[in-house]
Amino acid sequence: MSSIRFPRPTRRAFLAGGTAFATSLALPAISRAAARPQFTHGVQSGDVDATSGMIWTRTDRPAKVMMEVSTTESFANARQLAPMSALPNHDMAVKRLVEGLPSDQDIFYRFVAADLNDINAVSEPVVGRFRTAPSARRDVRFAWSGDTAGQGWGIDDDGMATYATMAQHRPDFFIHSGDTIYADGPMQDEVEKDGQLIWKNTTLIDEKRKVAETLDEFRGQWKYNLLDEHVRAMNAVCPTFTQWDDHEVVNNWSSSRSLVEDDRYSEKSIHVLQARATRAFHEMTPLRITPSEPGRVYRKISYGPMLDVFFLDLRSYRGPNTENLQAELTDESRILGAEQMAWLKRELANSDATWKVIASDMPIGLVVGGGQEAIGNGDNGSAKGRELEIGELLRFIKTAKIHNTVWFTADVHYTAAHYYNPDKAAFQEFEPFWEFVSGPLHAGTFGPNDLDMTFGPEVKYIKAPTEDQGQNLPPSMGLQFFGLVDIDGATQQMKVRLMDRADKELWSVTLDPVGASI
Repeated sequence: MSSIRFPRPTRRAFLAGGTAFATSLALPAISRAAARPQFTHGVQSGDVDATSGMIWTRTDRPAKVMMEVSTTESFANARQLAPMSALPNHDMAVKRLVEGLPSDQDIFYRFVAADLNDINAVSEPVVGRFRTAPSARRDVRFAWSGDTAGQGWGIDDDGMATYATMAQHRPDFFIHSGDTIYADGPMQDEVEKDGQLIWKNTTLIDEKRKVAETLDEFRGQWKYNLLDEHVRAMNAVCPTFTQWDDHEVVNNWSSSRSLVEDDRYSEKSIHVLQARATRAFHEMTPLRITPSEPGRVYRKISYGPMLDVFFLDLRSYRGPNTENLQAELTDESRILGAEQMAWLKRELANSDATWKVIASDMPIGLVVGGGQEAIGNGDNGSAKGRELEIGELLRFIKTAKIHNTVWFTADVHYTAAHYYNPDKAAFQEFEPFWEFVSGPLHAGTFGPNDLDMTFGPEVKYIKAPTEDQGQNLPPSMGLQFFGLVDIDGATQQMKVRLMDRADKELWSVTLDPVGASI
C-alpha cells in the first residue's frame, strides 16, 4: 500500500495544477495489441471517508501501474499519483490509499499499466469512481448483505444478479458483512436434484473445484467472484466496505477447529490456512491497512457528521468453539477479544455521529451451530459464554449514554428485523436497539434460526425458506436478500428497507434519532 497527500482537501486545491498533469499518462503507442498488459478483474474502491479512499486493481503480468484521480469524468483536471509495481509476490494486485481529497465530491480514478519487461507496451485504461463522505449533513444511502458464491452456487447465465439490483439504487457505499468467499465450498459444473438439472455454473475455474489450501488457491477464490460482470460493474461505481467471517478460511473456524477427519484437506493446520487466507483477503480487497496490525479487519469508517460505521471481527480473536456456557468472562469465552472490546468502547464513546452503525459479521440473538458458533447459546437464560462479553458491551453503551446504535449483520442466509427489548430479556442492563439481518447475496438460502432470549429479541419481520421449500435453495429461487439504509439529511431519520433480488421491498422501518437536533 502507498498513499499520496494533497496539501489542502478542497475542490479548488484539488483542481489546481490539473493542467500540468493533462498528459501525465501519455506513453509511447504500440503496434502489437496482443502485447498490451491487461487488467484482469476490474477495479475496486473501499473504506471511503470525507478526505480519502482506497483504490485497487490487478494486472495479468508484472507491470508499472500508473494512476490518476480527478473530480471530472473527462479527467480534464487529472492529478497523477506515483506509480506502483504490480508483482507476483502480491499476485499482480495493487491497492493504495488516496488522501487529501475534497469532501462530498465525485472522485474518478484511472489506471494504466506498462509491461515491466517491455515498458512501451501499455494497456488500455480502466476507470472507477466513488463519492467522498460529506463534511455537512446530506442524504446518505448505503447497502449491506453477505454470503457470496456459497454452497456450490456459482456464476450461471444470469450471474450474481443481486449485485446488479443493489447497484441500481446507487448507494454511497456497500457493506459486505462477511462470507465474502467460500474457500471451503468446492463447485461442480452442474448441480442436479432428484435427477433433474437445476443449476449450471457456466463460469468455473480450477481453484473453485476444490477447497482452498495454498495461497494461490485462496487468491483464486477472490478472483472467481470478480469474474462476474455484475460484481465488477458495481465495484466500478460503489465502494465496498469489507469484513470477514468463517468461510474466508474454513467453515466455523476457531483455534479448536480440527481438520484431521476432513479428507478434502491435505493441510491440516487451521493456523496455516488462516495465515494464507488473511494474506489473500487483504491483497484482494480495498480494505485499509492498520500499521500497528497489518492483518486487522476491525476498524471505524466515518461517513460524514451523521454516520460512523464500526466494523467488528468476531472471528480472529475468539476463544475456541465450546458449548458456550461459561459462567465467567475469560479469554476462552470471548468472541471480540479484550483489545477489540477496549477499542470499540473507546471509539463509541468518542463518536459525535448521529448514528453509530455496528457492522457485525454474526448476529447477536440467533442460535448458530447449535449454540457453539456465534453469541447466542440457546439456553434463553442469564448471560453465559460469549453472551457475557456482549452483555458487557451493551451495559457500557447504556451507562455511557451512547445513543442511536444500530446493528447490521448477515451470516444466516435469510433476512430479518429484530428489536432487542430489555423488558423481554433475561439480561436487562441495556437500552432497546435494532438488529437487521440480510443475505445471502449469491449463495444457498437457509433458515430460519432459533432465537436466544437472553437479550430479548423480538422478530419484527422474517423472510426465509418455508418448510415445504427446504434448505439450501439456489439463487434462481429468488430468496437472495440485501438491505438499504437511508439517512435523511434534514430530519436525520434512518429508514431501513429489506429487499430481495428482484428489487421488491419486503419490509421497512423508519427510526427517529435520540438527542439529534434538526
